Amino acid sequence: MSAAASSGAAPLAASAEQTTRTGGLAREHPGLPTAVNTLLAEQPHARTVLAHDLRAGPLHAYLFHGPEGTGKRECARWFAAEILALGANDPERARRAALAGTHPDLVWVVPTGAHGMRVEDVDGPVVAAVSQTPLAGSRRVFVIERAEAMSGDVANRLLKTLEEPPAYAHLILVSDQLGRVLETVVSRCRTVRFDPLPAASIEGRLRAEGVDPERARQSARLALGSLARARRLASADGQELLELARKIVDAWLRGDVGAELQSELLARARGAGERAAQRAKQKFEALIEGAGRGRRSLERELDELARREVRREQNATISLALLLCELVLRERLFSALPASAGAAGEGAGAATAGAGFPAAARSLVGVLDRIERARLALRLNPSQELLLEALSIECAGDLARELGD
Repeated sequence: MSAAASSGAAPLAASAEQTTRTGGLAREHPGLPTAVNTLLAEQPHARTVLAHDLRAGPLHAYLFHGPEGTGKRECARWFAAEILALGANDPERARRAALAGTHPDLVWVVPTGAHGMRVEDVDGPVVAAVSQTPLAGSRRVFVIERAEAMSGDVANRLLKTLEEPPAYAHLILVSDQLGRVLETVVSRCRTVRFDPLPAASIEGRLRAEGVDPERARQSARLALGSLARARRLASADGQELLELARKIVDAWLRGDVGAELQSELLARARGAGERAAQRAKQKFEALIEGAGRGRRSLERELDELARREVRREQNATISLALLLCELVLRERLFSALPASAGAAGEGAGAATAGAGFPAAARSLVGVLDRIERARLALRLNPSQELLLEALSIECAGDLARELGD
């Protein structure tokens, strides 16, 4: 049974017209179905590698890596479905079950720890289960999300499985941050790269989903290659979060820490957490009803999982708001650049090297670094209030000092 399964069928239901619209990269790869060619239209590396392996025979360990929102998880579900269809008595039925998350030989693991993956996340569902022969076909597939969240202990538990899996077993690891995945894990997997999506492609997807053209353009530009992020930014909640980020930046530029704005962001994060709690409750109700004698123990475990999910959703909301603050500040930075400095190269680092780079712009670069470090610190689950307060004091102070000189 798929653990923490998510729907993967919808992204694959693509039309031939969509394939044609995506241009040169979308030419049909002979080793892939039309829907998958569309899914991977902007991912030539992944498309080539996976099509080759389906023809030659899939390997036993893969690591899908690339920024959030680039199609890794949808592709992992599709690839798992194709693997499970190999040798199945009814390949199409096996595909449908895998895409729906109901195939008994597909296990989907999501880390449950507050700070990362726990040994228990892989011990039973993967390390112990991999020795069990397939229930419905000739293969088993284990998908493990957030591979960067593995500690050394977790990785050590998986190493033997990665090195010497049974002939019928295949592991697909997924990570948004390849640089944080332990080298002992990376070296045992076929790495499959997923690149940031072009803004034009994201804009087209949003407009096809009914998003207002101007909002689609703005959201695609701010999404940094992530379709998932663009969809959130295009929502009413995302637009409100963007406006809040602009207000926070304006306050910092005035030398104001924006205490009320911090409170508003924290309230939004709590609201996102409450919605996550409701989703978790709905997901877990059926499990609790069928628990029988172990119901009380299961309720405690699921309550803990729900609390962790709430915290993750809160941190994700704050992280997105801070990313938007970065992007707003970048716009201010480049608007402060003389034309000659802006032509020196791309990105803040290249511009800093240019002669005559304004002092205010140099200060903005330092503030960008502070914001990014605060976003990284959220992974350690700090006090959200203290993190925002300290960041706002530092950013407002730095900007006021430079702009006031």
